[in-house]
Amino acid sequence: MKQGWLAFLSAVQFLTMIPVRFAEMPDSRVQANGLLCYPLVGGLIGLVLMLLAFLVQGLPSGLAAALILAAWAGISGGLHLDGLADSADGWLGGLGSRERTLEIMKDPHLGASGALVLTLVLLLKWSALGALLEAGLFWPLLLAPLAGRSAALLLLATTPYARPSGIAETMLPELKRHHALGTCVAVLLMLAAFDPFLPLILLLVGVGLRYLMLRRLGGTTGDTAGATIELIELLLLLVIIISKAGGQ
Repeated sequence: MKQGWLAFLSAVQFLTMIPVRFAEMPDSRVQANGLLCYPLVGGLIGLVLMLLAFLVQGLPSGLAAALILAAWAGISGGLHLDGLADSADGWLGGLGSRERTLEIMKDPHLGASGALVLTLVLLLKWSALGALLEAGLFWPLLLAPLAGRSAALLLLATTPYARPSGIAETMLPELKRHHALGTCVAVLLMLAAFDPFLPLILLLVGVGLRYLMLRRLGGTTGDTAGATIELIELLLLLVIIISKAGGQ
């Protein structure tokens, strides 16, 4: 029980700005088990976003969407947005070279490609949130963070790590991959209860992103895992909006 609680807290510490302090740094096994808690942390983030959506119902949809988006980015400290921007800079500036792509992604400075992709993704998220609020749909706010972090777990559990000295180098060998796969299957089944086509679309896009990472980098990194979270979150919102619009 204690090990499970420590694993959960390590995931909360890494994925959110919630202040979590340890007397000593958790070992690699606890951190690896923390990866299994990514979907749970995503669900908690989703609950916060749903609560906020209820609280801002009376505001104009554009302003309400902006407040929710600010909270969404703020609760993670922009961690995954940073990964998205770094990945975009590396992908577009790396010119097909693995070494050049990894080098650019490691650079802390924001390039034009990263800024452009970051702006577009945030704009699309804001627009999607506004559309959902106008339609009175709040449950996608619960599912999006859950699906995004489940996608990151599935990616890390099934894909080599491309950077030898990366942050996940010590924890991934300790990850119980059959547990990770079981967790992700459970999430996919839950998503199917809301929309039968939703998990299929998300899975296909996730597989496509993984293929691109393997082709360019030979694996994944923390940045590409963060980018996957942001893109899967956005895709889920868009699929639901398009599905609801088509059903009217």
